[in-house]
Amino acid sequence: MTETELTALKTAFTFMPQPIEVTKYEYGDRYERVLEQVQLVRECLLEQGIDPDEVAGEINPDSSPNSYY
Repeated sequence: MTETELTALKTAFTFMPQPIEVTKYEYGDRYERVLEQVQLVRECLLEQGIDPDEVAGEINPDSSPNSYY
């Protein structure tokens, strides 16, 4: 994966809902599919050595809280 492709994946991931936000109430009958898609992208990031939980702070450092660790 090129650096440009990895940056695109990270950016797209920041627009995806967090798994805890994906409920049947919000997404209806497709909520399980949405969860699968979020998990697929998380796994792709992990395979590239990227912590999905840190991506938002890297892509948008001005709008994310400071890390406590």
